[in-house]
Amino acid sequence: VTVSENSRDTYLNSEVGTTISMDDIETMWVWIPRYSYTIGSTDGTNYYGKKGCYLENAPTKELPGEIDIRFIDTNIKDRGNAKYITTTGSREYYTPDAFTFDNEELSGIWVGKFETSSSDPNINHGGGNTTELDPMIKPNVNSLTNETNATFSNSIKKLSDIYNLNGDSHMIKNMEWGAVTYLTQSQYGRCTDGICSDIGRNNNSNLITGCGEEEGVNSSSICNMYNTQIGMNASTTGNTYGVYDMSGGAWERVMSTTSDINGDFKLTEFDFEENLDDKYYDKYVYGDSTISHERGKLGDGTKETMKTFGNLSGGWYNDIIKFPSKSYTWFTRGGTYGNTPIYAGLFYTDINAAAALEYRSSRAILTKN
Repeated sequence: VTVSENSRDTYLNSEVGTTISMDDIETMWVWIPRYSYTIGSTDGTNYYGKKGCYLENAPTKELPGEIDIRFIDTNIKDRGNAKYITTTGSREYYTPDAFTFDNEELSGIWVGKFETSSSDPNINHGGGNTTELDPMIKPNVNSLTNETNATFSNSIKKLSDIYNLNGDSHMIKNMEWGAVTYLTQSQYGRCTDGICSDIGRNNNSNLITGCGEEEGVNSSSICNMYNTQIGMNASTTGNTYGVYDMSGGAWERVMSTTSDINGDFKLTEFDFEENLDDKYYDKYVYGDSTISHERGKLGDGTKETMKTFGNLSGGWYNDIIKFPSKSYTWFTRGGTYGNTPIYAGLFYTDINAAAALEYRSSRAILTKN
């Protein structure tokens, strides 16, 4: 956590075990350690994760199995195909590109524990389309929405300076979202004894951060808070130590976009600063169909976990997956509060323009080796 300026000295001089008041906290983060992963298949065709010793049936797209994770040092960067057949035991690992930033190999990334809010979360849209307010990351406040991609990007980049974090804060990218997703679908997230569960949704209609979904209630003005049993089901770990709001809440803008038909990325059309550095966004090749998912990347939570059916593509847990195309060139992730399960989730992917829109928030990332 980071705390307010006027309380910082107090906590720096406090004994270990001192409770930090939520009133003093301004941002909260979760550490995602550097890892490599591989996804198992029981038949060599459908790679839905490891069956393990406790599942009665082979994993399916609707109920996928565990992803194999191994934590690694910065001097290791695996480049296998991230697949293996469970009966052979020979695994090829892949290190997600989320752990490489500006050509530097990272020991991990810090992820905003909740959707981004602002220093004045009670005004319209939790702050609205401005960089005048400071970004915050806390539970039980209004998520910051109705900002352009550019405004989100510029606001979140201020976090490093505000809190002297000695790192690079930026708006989350698809690859970083994928790094959280795959760790969630492992023994370090939502899998116990080889049996995995889907993350619960934030179904709060007021877009309050850190809420959980009561079973059978699609949308509610009541917030089941992050530290209650219902609220913890919306965490990536199933307890208070995980990341929240990654299913439901507000749609989350991610800094990942597709080129135009000529292969050009024209970010300045959307009020980004001139020549935005490539390290701040993921590039995807152009496609004229929202289901041309071959454009996905290893580790981004789309390429290995989707299957086309009809005019839609579905990922693990049947989460719908759409890819940017000519009209809507940017990714959003997670879905929103009132969506049915297939339209919300860790593996859910949607598209939008970079303009300011209601019900769209974002998430902060901090890279610091």
